[in-house]
Amino acid sequence: MRDAAVGFHCPSCIAEGAKTTRQARAPYGGVRSGNPALTSMVLIGANVLVFLGLLAGGGASGRLFDRIALMLGSRCEPIGQAGFYPQVRTEGSCVADVGGFWVSGVGDGAYWQLVTSMFTHVEIWHIGFNMLALWFLGPQLEMAIGRLRFLALYFLSGLGGSAMVLWLTDSQVQTLGASGAIFGLMGGLLVLAVKIGGNVSQIGGWLLINAVLTLTIPNISWQGHLGGFLGGVLIAAVVVYSPRQRRGTWQLVGLASIALLLLAAVAARVATFA
Repeated sequence: MRDAAVGFHCPSCIAEGAKTTRQARAPYGGVRSGNPALTSMVLIGANVLVFLGLLAGGGASGRLFDRIALMLGSRCEPIGQAGFYPQVRTEGSCVADVGGFWVSGVGDGAYWQLVTSMFTHVEIWHIGFNMLALWFLGPQLEMAIGRLRFLALYFLSGLGGSAMVLWLTDSQVQTLGASGAIFGLMGGLLVLAVKIGGNVSQIGGWLLINAVLTLTIPNISWQGHLGGFLGGVLIAAVVVYSPRQRRGTWQLVGLASIALLLLAAVAARVATFA
């Protein structure tokens, strides 16, 4: 591994994705990306646009934030102030008794939050770190596994982080950020390095540092990080270890199965919460 400003470069992983200039297919199936950085650039652009929209809409105290940040339950928030009323449990009581406004969560049907929360940041350091990590990790992985598989890794890892948050976080706590997907990319790069016999000591050390930071810095969702990382490891394993014979079919079945399992986990949590 080669140290970078944020994260690392994996020369052997890059070489795996660019063995010849005439290669039409990525090493693990799919069409080889003509510009491996393009998908990461689009994802970064989307995150920045949402970040600017949130700033214009009042940041963490704005209505847009409440609609797109992830939360299992619902809660009553005061108008024009931070915080919420934990004792108020119904929308009618929220509006009539305390003059607040009601914020719905996944348990009340706001399922879009499973995805929109991956693009939600309100602190400059938060979006800055996540987007730098995406910029360094994303092109390497897309070069090795192709664009569609990279997108599957990114979004399914993010969904894994969201599912873990729903199960292990207080139902009235809002969670946000692309960190689940980013940790999924870390897990994916680890699997790829193991598959091609690369040196995994530096990526292991970097993961350990991030784990320590996750557990020691306040207000960081270890649940989202853990869910994203485990999801990334499983997803990448399906992509790179699928048999060469009928590889595309094996990958499709494997990734679809992971997606269904994650959706089932979300549905089960919503059912137990209700």
